Amino acid sequence: MATHRDGENKSQFEKGHEVPIAHQENPGKQHQMAGPDAVNDQLPTSDGGYQSYKAAGKLAGKKALITGGDSGIGRAVAILYAMEGAESTIVYTPEEEKDAQETLKLVEEKGGKLHLQQADLKEQKSCKEVVEEAKKNMGAINILVLNHGTQTMVNDISELSEDTWLNTFNTNIHPFFFLSKYVLPTMKSGDTIITCASVNPYIGRPDLLDYTASKGAIVAFTRGLSNQQIEKGIRVNCVCPGPIWTPLIPATMNKEAQEQFTSPMGRPGQPSEVATCFVFLASPDSSFISGQSLHPNGGVQVGS
Repeated sequence: MATHRDGENKSQFEKGHEVPIAHQENPGKQHQMAGPDAVNDQLPTSDGGYQSYKAAGKLAGKKALITGGDSGIGRAVAILYAMEGAESTIVYTPEEEKDAQETLKLVEEKGGKLHLQQADLKEQKSCKEVVEEAKKNMGAINILVLNHGTQTMVNDISELSEDTWLNTFNTNIHPFFFLSKYVLPTMKSGDTIITCASVNPYIGRPDLLDYTASKGAIVAFTRGLSNQQIEKGIRVNCVCPGPIWTPLIPATMNKEAQEQFTSPMGRPGQPSEVATCFVFLASPDSSFISGQSLHPNGGVQVGS
């Protein structure tokens, strides 16, 4: 049944929804976002309202490790996974503790089980420790969701510092390799790895050069790793979101970029509208799909 809340959340799915302009320090915090909260467990209806996500037990008994799971897309993935019957571990930084605790609360409200792990994934040792701890707590890792990332708005390469470039790649792509390497030895046929890239490598966004390049690397990494693992029955796929209303936006985008933060549908997307792709790619519904990219981007036309 479609529902509204006196217009409070109705506008979040309506065409013409305006993103409230605000600024935060990076990493962004969901509890500090201006305006209506990001939508985690509802999907839009044809009249501009929303309805609760309808779970079907698609991930019953599965164990998932989700990076960047404290807020935004990662939080929505953790919640929908819980609704589908999976037990999860989310990884986040110390600055994101409050958001992580809220995610824990939201997952438990759905009857799910969630483990919290603080870690700096830029450190190789931390990646290994995260995998070992998650396996200890859950007994296995059937689904690896590589979702975390950072970005920096700079209009010209001459203004993009070498340290910023290195930090972006150390955050956005190197942990994807380390975590996959440490998880794969205990994965079995039917298990999955799902990466999160972006629409930006497909459109070549000029003011996010470091982010765009690192996300392009994620797409290539996904395709290559899929070709390695496909004979083992382990599928590897990618989700490439367009403009989605998450804490990364007020934390890293200037006023002009936030004012233009929309899609051909006339609005930004919500985390819930991306999380459904992660459910699909982790479930048997996508059993014949590997090495591919899904594009929840509000209608932006891209080449595959």
